[in-house]
Amino acid sequence: MKRNVALITGLAGLLLLAVAAPSFADEKGKEVTITGEGKCAKCILKETEKCQNAIQTTEDGKKVTYYLADNDVSKDFHEDLCKEAKKVTATGTVKEVDGKKELTVSKIELAKDTK
Repeated sequence: MKRNVALITGLAGLLLLAVAAPSFADEKGKEVTITGEGKCAKCILKETEKCQNAIQTTEDGKKVTYYLADNDVSKDFHEDLCKEAKKVTATGTVKEVDGKKELTVSKIELAKDTK
C-alpha cells in the first residue's frame, strides 16, 4: 500500500512538472523592449569596476536599472554611452543575477524623438 501511494505521488509530481515546465520556459526566454537612459555603469553610475552598459528606466514609479550582459551587441554600442547618457531602446531577455536585473540584448539603438 505504501509503495502504491509513493508511486502515485511520484507520477503526479512528474505530471505536474511536465505541465508547468513549458510555461516557465516561455517566461524565461521571452524578449522584452526597454526604453530609458543608457549609461555606463562605471563611468557615469559609479556602480561597477569596469565599463558596462546599463539602462535606467522608471517602472511603477520606481527607478529600475538593467545591466546589459557582456555580448557583442552591447560591446559595439558602448562608445555611445561611456561618457554621456543617451536615450536608448533595447530588446532582449531579462534575468536576475545577484539581485540585479541583467538584460541580454539582441538589439540596441538610440531612441527616436517623439516630439
